[in-house]
Amino acid sequence: MAPRKPPLSGVYADGARFTDFGGWEMPVEFDSIRTEHAAVRDSRGIFDVSHMGEVTVSGPDATELLQRLTSNDVQALSVGDSQYAMLTDESGTILDDTIVYRLPDEATERYLFVPNAGHDEEASDRFIKHRDEWDLDAAVENETDTWAMVAVQGPDAVDAVRQVTETDVTEFSWGEGAFTDVADVRSWVSRTGYTGEDGFEILCPTDGIEAVWEAFVEDQGCTPCGLGARDTLRTEMGYLLSGQDFEPDEEPRNPYEAGVGWTVDLDTEFVGRNALREVAEAGVNEEFVGLILRERGIARHGHEIRAAGETVGHVTSGTMSPTLDEAIGLGYVESDLVDPGTEVSVVVRGQEKRAEIAATPFID
Repeated sequence: MAPRKPPLSGVYADGARFTDFGGWEMPVEFDSIRTEHAAVRDSRGIFDVSHMGEVTVSGPDATELLQRLTSNDVQALSVGDSQYAMLTDESGTILDDTIVYRLPDEATERYLFVPNAGHDEEASDRFIKHRDEWDLDAAVENETDTWAMVAVQGPDAVDAVRQVTETDVTEFSWGEGAFTDVADVRSWVSRTGYTGEDGFEILCPTDGIEAVWEAFVEDQGCTPCGLGARDTLRTEMGYLLSGQDFEPDEEPRNPYEAGVGWTVDLDTEFVGRNALREVAEAGVNEEFVGLILRERGIARHGHEIRAAGETVGHVTSGTMSPTLDEAIGLGYVESDLVDPGTEVSVVVRGQEKRAEIAATPFID
């Protein structure tokens, strides 16, 4: 099957290098990963993130359906708020991570949740299946093909968004969003992102995304950024990547192992809660940690982590940090080795490279 193309692909086709990601043909870089990474850390950059899914849930039982299928407390959301949550199975294993937005609607309860690339159909089918099984009154619509999404990120991002947005977005708190005009295109604008910097994620109809993109790139001087920089930025922050740092078949992890136990509200009744309550009481054997290599080499997905000559874990993500100019990684190790500064090694091309456990985020 040919990869899906984001609505902006024709706009930047001649100026980007592409990769297949989650079944989408996405730009991995426009200039260079280092240049784009620096733009986000130092000023402002813009990402096309239209590969992310968009699924709306509305109706009298929309809150209950989301409450029973996500790990966090959906009932705590006011209109315009959002929260990070896990989708888990009965065993407590993470199927996907998501952002849930409470949208305004005068007639009924309405939400938007954002599955990762290539998971939109799977997620919407799962919600429909459980809705019918539980006889709930809620409409579930996979709207991925009708929405486009960009992320404007960096210390100067707020000013850039303020310049082209009808609403004073500087008043938004982190996680807050609203419908407003961006470059005269009606959009959902939320103060969220996955880079560690301030900024906004903007969703609009696919036929309006070119005007939004051009307003930021041409008028506000935002640097176009690809998935390469998005990966180095999120790795520096210690953020999870679905399909790599967790995956239900190849890397099955529960939220406590993956370091996101704070997204689990055991006072709510969701699929996987009972299993996760047992995990919370018993503890885990392995935990998600940061790594810094102290010898030349790059930690990559699947590399062994050793201590005292024994395998004690493995790397799930690794890169050369453009900010620190050091090789960093993320992975799982035995729980008695998670303290920052613990000496370990990473096996790179058959050779053990000195490393140490590090706290995340790697940068302030």
